[in-house]
Amino acid sequence: MADTTKKPNAIIFGAPTSPFIRLADFSSVFPFVYPGGLNTCSRALAALLVPIDGEPLVSHLRIVDKFSVHPATTYVGAEFPKILEKPQVEYKQANLTVAAAVESSFDPPEGQDPYDYVFDFTGEVRHDRTEMIQINTTCNVARMIGMEAAKRQIKAYVRVQQPFYDTGTSSKSSHSEKEDIKPVDTLGIWWHETLRMLAAIENLNLIILRIGFVYGPYTDFGIVASGITVASVYGYLRKPMKSMWSPGKNPNNTVHVDDVAGASWACAEWMASLGRKAADSLAGEEIMFHNDKKKVKEVEGMPPHDRKLIAPMFNVVDDSNSTLLSIGQVATSFFGTTFEFFSFVETTVLKLMDDHVEDINEHHVSGWIEMLQKSNPPIPNTPLSAYMDKFTLSKQVVAFSNTKIKEVVGYQLKKPHFDHDTIRDVVDKWKEEGSWPILE
Repeated sequence: MADTTKKPNAIIFGAPTSPFIRLADFSSVFPFVYPGGLNTCSRALAALLVPIDGEPLVSHLRIVDKFSVHPATTYVGAEFPKILEKPQVEYKQANLTVAAAVESSFDPPEGQDPYDYVFDFTGEVRHDRTEMIQINTTCNVARMIGMEAAKRQIKAYVRVQQPFYDTGTSSKSSHSEKEDIKPVDTLGIWWHETLRMLAAIENLNLIILRIGFVYGPYTDFGIVASGITVASVYGYLRKPMKSMWSPGKNPNNTVHVDDVAGASWACAEWMASLGRKAADSLAGEEIMFHNDKKKVKEVEGMPPHDRKLIAPMFNVVDDSNSTLLSIGQVATSFFGTTFEFFSFVETTVLKLMDDHVEDINEHHVSGWIEMLQKSNPPIPNTPLSAYMDKFTLSKQVVAFSNTKIKEVVGYQLKKPHFDHDTIRDVVDKWKEEGSWPILE
């Protein structure tokens, strides 16, 4: 008789590529790390699966990423080292672009049962990387992990899809998983193609989580963390924070990192109880082709453009229905200032300037450095940056409905709203570890 009380074993896969990229002009002051799994959501998932206090959800957890954690070569936050000390947790540093490294990652330690669940947070997140890099470090890595997972008969493979899409709406209406939405730029195209590659792998128990803009404690990645940091600068300067984009026309749906972790676990459990065929029947969606047809012959493992590919898919966003305006208003009001917009003339001039990104960054980057220097005590190093790159400053339109995951999986949001309380939690934890300026 099967032991129904046995806890599963799980693997979390993070980033496959090199760890540090420093921003020109500001690199001598503070490093800005482009993230992989450890800097996005995998630490929150690890904390859920093997909490510092409380009963673990898994018997054994292996975390595989490119970074060293002893010593740390990336920002990991104050709590993660405590999780790594847990007897159920094993950290494995590996280059996931190498097939042998992927294969060995699935070999359990001696005395442990085979792995049951795989959580895939891999993928290149830099928009300035070439198409070949996107293919190698996003598509190829995920495909190798997916193929090995299928071969090992993994019970659930959760792929977390970053919001590199434009939902093409100027209203606050949200889009269901059935609607075909357009990936943004080269990066978005190959992240989306990764979903087709994974869906085409036979016997892979795939679940796709299409998330909103993620934020939360120790999460230094993404436009929300950047927005919170910059809003604090304008609060310090006692000036309004301004945007180039018109108010109310840019849905920017958000999701707390704890809900990315919670939804990942809930969906893994859901898939393990059903299997792929039943899961497709209940939640399968067609993943449409958004690429150059000529690439099919050039890229290994890329399915034909006219092949119909179905996989279970769930949107994971909170209930805030966040927009650029609402995020800006919530963040700036928390720091005692306001969120406004440049005039039409100002916006036109900025867009025409070749160096408008640097011009916009000039004030809040210098203000952030001043805040760090005047902090009590001063902060010589921080993972946070007030620099906004071209993607962060560009128009984002992401509006997803979260109805399906609530109804099909029964998932209940842990942090349903982006508000002052969730910002306070983020900032307070950064203050406690010495990453955020204390100016009181």
